[in-house]
Amino acid sequence: MNKNKSLSLIVLVMFFASSCKVMSLQNYESLLATQDSLSNGWDEAKLYSDQVEGERDRLKIERDRLMADTARLQQHLEDLQKDLLSSSGKADRLAADLASREQRLKEVEDILRKRDEASEALKNKLQEALLGFKESGLGIDIRDGKVYVSLTDKLLFSSGSIVIDKRGLQVLAELAKVLKTQPEINIAVEGHTDNQRVSNLGQIKDNWDLSVLRATSVVRFLTESEQINPVRLTATGKGQFQPIELGETDEARSKNRRIEIVLSPKLDEIYQMIK
Repeated sequence: MNKNKSLSLIVLVMFFASSCKVMSLQNYESLLATQDSLSNGWDEAKLYSDQVEGERDRLKIERDRLMADTARLQQHLEDLQKDLLSSSGKADRLAADLASREQRLKEVEDILRKRDEASEALKNKLQEALLGFKESGLGIDIRDGKVYVSLTDKLLFSSGSIVIDKRGLQVLAELAKVLKTQPEINIAVEGHTDNQRVSNLGQIKDNWDLSVLRATSVVRFLTESEQINPVRLTATGKGQFQPIELGETDEARSKNRRIEIVLSPKLDEIYQMIK
């Protein structure tokens, strides 16, 4: 039933309900006014209903959007929580690794400190044992935690010779007494020469040969005559390529012609720790 039929029905009901007497013009106009009022009310109600329906649709769309945003934010929150847990685990592992490294560093520093203390004690023992040879071209110092015993060639060898002379045997024997009490010390014997060309030395071809053979002579005496374990020793020749004096004077060349006995503690502990 449409709006106009509904209103007409209402008017007829009112008409029959009034009485059977003839309706006056005033009453008829009143009924028409009522019909118009009801018609306007119906239009307003229909407009309001359409507005409410539109608002409901808009709110439904807004609700769906908010629900989607909520779901997205919830997922983002869960992802952040996972990342936080992962980062926390990584931070814990990094902290543990740092603590382990710091502990290892402290242990290495302790070992190096003990090494330096041992090197200083060894230097003092050697200086005391070899005091009588100091004026003959013997020097003892510490470099990079190692003890260097430097013997000029005139203290050990005759000119151009690889055979240790009597004075040289004495100083090496005194040195061996100290080395025997230090079984944990490695021994490297280095031969050094000046920059003058070798000539008229038979099978010795050059300064390389001379430096190596002199170092070998010292190692052979320490192992064969003094019974120091050969495993502890190394013989090398440096030729003229590591001078301690750069001048061309006889004194400078004499200082460069030397045997250096390098004494270093075994660092197996450190090597194991830094693997």
